[in-house]
Amino acid sequence: MRRASEAAASAETDQDLRLGRCRKGWRGSVSGLVAIEESGIPWNELERRLLEMGFVEGAAVEILHEGPIKHDPIAVRVDETTVAVRRADALAITVRAPGVN
Repeated sequence: MRRASEAAASAETDQDLRLGRCRKGWRGSVSGLVAIEESGIPWNELERRLLEMGFVEGAAVEILHEGPIKHDPIAVRVDETTVAVRRADALAITVRAPGVN
């Protein structure tokens, strides 16, 4: 897994997206985690939680469902597991569409 500073540098490229900005049906893979301030949870705790849920570099992800209010939270399939994540927390997850190197 890349460090937050390395991921932050590549998070602004055309190849990487933030999972929290993707819509229902989007598919791709995790490219890294980036420290964010919006979550309200200390970064080291949020990073630990996301890693425990399976958001590791290379994991396949698909947004299965969006909540009824402001499309929050989102249900995400991570490899073989389905988890619910707040969009604010999902902004820490950088992803890539299939076929993008």
